[in-house]
Amino acid sequence: MLNRRLLLSSIASIGFFAAAGSSLAARLKPAQDGLRGTIDISGYGVSPDAAADQSEALDRLFKDAAQKGLPVFLPAGDYRLSGITLPDTLWLSGIPGRTRLIHAGGGRFLGGEGLGRLTLSDLVLDGDGKALGDDDQGLLNLRRVANLTIENCAITGSAKHGINAEHCGGRIDGNSISQAAASGIYAVESEKLSITGNTVFDCGNGGILVHRWEAAEDGTMVSGNRVFRIAARDGGTGENGNGINIFRAANVMVTDNHVSDCAFSAVRANSATDVQISGNQCLRSGETAIYSEFGFEGAIVSSNLIDGAANGILIVNFNEGGRLATVSDNIVRNLHLDGPYIHDGAGFGFGIAVEADTVVTGNIIENAPKWGLMLGWGPYMRNVVATGNLVRSAGGGCAVTVVEGSGTALIANNLFQDVKDGAILGYRWNEKTTGDLMREGSEAFAHLTLSGNRIS
Repeated sequence: MLNRRLLLSSIASIGFFAAAGSSLAARLKPAQDGLRGTIDISGYGVSPDAAADQSEALDRLFKDAAQKGLPVFLPAGDYRLSGITLPDTLWLSGIPGRTRLIHAGGGRFLGGEGLGRLTLSDLVLDGDGKALGDDDQGLLNLRRVANLTIENCAITGSAKHGINAEHCGGRIDGNSISQAAASGIYAVESEKLSITGNTVFDCGNGGILVHRWEAAEDGTMVSGNRVFRIAARDGGTGENGNGINIFRAANVMVTDNHVSDCAFSAVRANSATDVQISGNQCLRSGETAIYSEFGFEGAIVSSNLIDGAANGILIVNFNEGGRLATVSDNIVRNLHLDGPYIHDGAGFGFGIAVEADTVVTGNIIENAPKWGLMLGWGPYMRNVVATGNLVRSAGGGCAVTVVEGSGTALIANNLFQDVKDGAILGYRWNEKTTGDLMREGSEAFAHLTLSGNRIS
């Protein structure tokens, strides 16, 4: 039963709130505004779709918001600006696909340096192809940002890199980056950065680049990205045209990316120690699909699918100190003899090539017009194990170096089918100097051990 005293109290309370009216609403409004959490932009002269350059007004807005600890939300529309230096702790967001910040020209677009934290989300950053300043390497040019978050943004039309992030930590996640004249993302000297879930395409010289000025610990994670249509407009023999490129950066993971239609490699690791390249889909690479090259120690290349390339997987340059790897459980297929330049070494058209302190196991190689496996190059071979691989439809099943001074190779329990020139062949550089060692025997070459291999 309803208590009479409680009923009278409730009626009185209703009367009080009715009497308070607009006065109470006014007192509650600041608290509600605080819950919404964004700065009021109306007093700054910032207007969506204004034809004029709004750099000065936006600069003042960003600095005031950062000082007050309030996020900035920009409504849908076009905002033309340039020369903006982003302040520490800025949190800037908009409507995905509809809040567009467009380069007004005159050098820098957006930049920031020496920041503890910066968050950019749900924005379109359009460089409009306009020139950037000499000191700016990217449309979004950031240096020494300890905790960086760039998420769900579209970044397009940069005259240099899309994002230039030097000495940055944090994450670059879920963005669409396109039509950069250089690379989509250039991360150099990173501090445990995560580059995840981005779509990078139609860039002039590279997709995602993780570099260091000198070889050192880096720790960047490059995972779950989609990279496609990457050109090599500045030419070269591999410095440009790569979907994902790791250079001098140690302890980097490149996992579960989908990379297609790159002028050179899908994944290229140069002087990258302790690199892990796993679970990537690599389609239609113009040169070698996956590279671990030059002065590195430690590479895991596993469970990748390669379909279409000049070469499949190369773990090479023992002459430069490149050593120590496992290559396992990959599928490599549909290779071709043509590459993007004239090759002065082994050429193109082979599946997996390794040189030193490396185990190659459990891989399937199909349609390799030159060789399925290539073990060593001239005298550059040491401690190579090739076991349990399947090679079918190849020019030669396995080419192994028989040059004097070569180190040991164990070739065991591999299966070969439809290998035109033979299953296991001895080479001196590019010159075939033996018949099929499976039939002739390898006794003449003390550095080779063959066991349990079969031709189907």
